[in-house]
Amino acid sequence: MSGSHGGTAGHGTAPAEEHIPVFTGPTRARLEQLFTKYPTRQACLLPALWMVQEARGWISEQAIGEVADVLELTPAYVKGVVTFYTMYHTHPVGRHFVQVCTTSPCNICGAEDVVKALLQETGCGELGATSPDGRFTVIEVECLGACGFPTPILVDDDFIENVTPEKVRGIVQRYQ
Repeated sequence: MSGSHGGTAGHGTAPAEEHIPVFTGPTRARLEQLFTKYPTRQACLLPALWMVQEARGWISEQAIGEVADVLELTPAYVKGVVTFYTMYHTHPVGRHFVQVCTTSPCNICGAEDVVKALLQETGCGELGATSPDGRFTVIEVECLGACGFPTPILVDDDFIENVTPEKVRGIVQRYQ
C-alpha cells in the first residue's frame, strides 16, 4: 500500500482548483511560533503539513506549493514527504478515517472479514472510497504495531484492538 492515506479524519472536500491560502491570520501566527522552536524552516515541515491537514482535511497540490513557498523548499521535496507518510491525505477523505491492519498475522486472525464488514457497515463499497454520506473512508495498512491484539483498526486517532466482524457494527455506530 502506498503512503498518503492514513492519519486523522479529513474535514474538507474543497476541490484542488479552489485553493485558499492556509497560512493566514491565526494559522500564520502558529507557523511563525514554530519557526522560533526549530533550528531551520525545513525542520518545521511535518508540523506545517499537519496544520494544513487540520485546516483542510487533506493536502492538495496547491497546499504543497504554499508550504514549499513558506518554508523555502521545493514543491517536489514537500510532495515527497507528503507521499512518504501515511498520516497525510492527498485527496479528500471522509470525516472518519478508518485504517485496518491486513498484514499476515492479522489476516490469519480474520482481517479480511473485518475489512468486508467495515466496507458494508460504512457504505464505502471498496477500499479507499468514501461513503456516500461523507462520514467514512476505509483503507488497509501494512501494520498498526499491535500484532498481539489482532485485528486492530485505527479510527481517526482512536486505536481499537481485537476487532472482529461481529464488533464492526457497534464500532461504526460510535462514529455516526
